[in-house]
Amino acid sequence: MAPMTTGNPSRADANRRRILDVALAELLRDPDASMDQIARAAGVVRRTVYGHFPSREALISTLTDEAVQALADADAAGPTGITDPAEALARSVLGHWATADRYRLLIALAQRTVTVQGIRERLAPVRAANVRVLQQGLDEGVFTSPLPAPALAYVHEQTLFAVMEAVNDGLLAAQEAGRAATVTVLTAAGVPASLATALVARVSADM
Repeated sequence: MAPMTTGNPSRADANRRRILDVALAELLRDPDASMDQIARAAGVVRRTVYGHFPSREALISTLTDEAVQALADADAAGPTGITDPAEALARSVLGHWATADRYRLLIALAQRTVTVQGIRERLAPVRAANVRVLQQGLDEGVFTSPLPAPALAYVHEQTLFAVMEAVNDGLLAAQEAGRAATVTVLTAAGVPASLATALVARVSADM
């Protein structure tokens, strides 16, 4: 179905934005929320929702794109001038987590609809920045891993997804998850656990 056209683009844009905002809230509340539920919550008819998004999958895909863009924006707004790769990585992961935690239920849902590969492709710019930090750390001996930086970046990415799933399943408290994920990522890069824990505590207090 083609997107709905209107003689009032600003109203159409406002409707689309409202649908997306309401859809995010509804899907975080109920991952099985239907297009009918989302339409009712947004105060529009079902046809209006389908006019902007031809399927539930298209709606979730758009929300996933927005979540990834929020991660990219958080990455771009991160601190500069950090020369220690371990600290740079810790700040990056903690910054990403603060944003990703808002979307973690959506990301879990998107893995069923957008597919993991689709999410992986969307995260390419964020991953590239992570690879640069990892490569610097490997070159300087701060990190030690049998994996090259690009492969290690995939390990870190999947670690974060796994921690999100653990929170979603009630196995880990949300308030503890960001630090735990960051320590796990640092130790996966070869930073001793005691040093990683101390670094994450220091950086968290500073953020």
